[in-house]
Amino acid sequence: MDPVTIVTGGSRGIGAATARRLAHDGHHVAIGYRRDHTAANAVVADIRATGRRALAVPADTTDPDQIQALFDAATDLGPLTGLVNNAGVTSPIGPFTDLRADDLRHVVDVNLIGYVLCAQHAARRLTRGGAIVNVSSVAATLGSPGEYVHYAAVKAATDTLTIGLAKELAPTGIRVNCVAPGIIRTELHALSGAPDRPDTAAGRIPLGRAGEPDEIAGAIAWLLSPDASYTTGAILRVSGGL
Repeated sequence: MDPVTIVTGGSRGIGAATARRLAHDGHHVAIGYRRDHTAANAVVADIRATGRRALAVPADTTDPDQIQALFDAATDLGPLTGLVNNAGVTSPIGPFTDLRADDLRHVVDVNLIGYVLCAQHAARRLTRGGAIVNVSSVAATLGSPGEYVHYAAVKAATDTLTIGLAKELAPTGIRVNCVAPGIIRTELHALSGAPDRPDTAAGRIPLGRAGEPDEIAGAIAWLLSPDASYTTGAILRVSGGL
């Protein structure tokens, strides 16, 4: 039976790269996305070009009803075998003292509550051999001072969610792991007000450059694969040495 995987935030960046990589690895893919219909449809077309089945569902992962609709729609592709919890946001980069309460709430809602709700749906539907991969960040251990300490704190919660859920679901044969990217070339930086951050930060990355979405997608694909059958509760750092 071919694997069927849901990728949230699948229309751009790491999510889109992951959806395409999984299709090449034989997965049928359901992508959740917020609002960019054109980008989502382009990812679906790329997946279908590989011979895999795909669908795109507009889904705000802070809304339990929309999450339910995404998981229900994915059943058209077959029994669910995996979830990539990837939908995420930041807020404007700046000092902690300038953080606005509504930005804080939005970051927590999307990056933590959304992850918990999606993982809960996956835990209810996955059977033995299924897997969840959460996308965290090296910010969880670096703290992101002067940029977005609150985002770092929420990503640390993602790591804790991964470890706890891995232990709880292990007796059912469901694996839960995490990929912690470093600075990756995605739209996230422009949305936080620093579009050139991948270049300006290169000097403090030991490998001397920012990463590419495909490099994160490869790590996620491995954690979903049979090659990672004895891996659960892991936080895989893919960060160029940060």
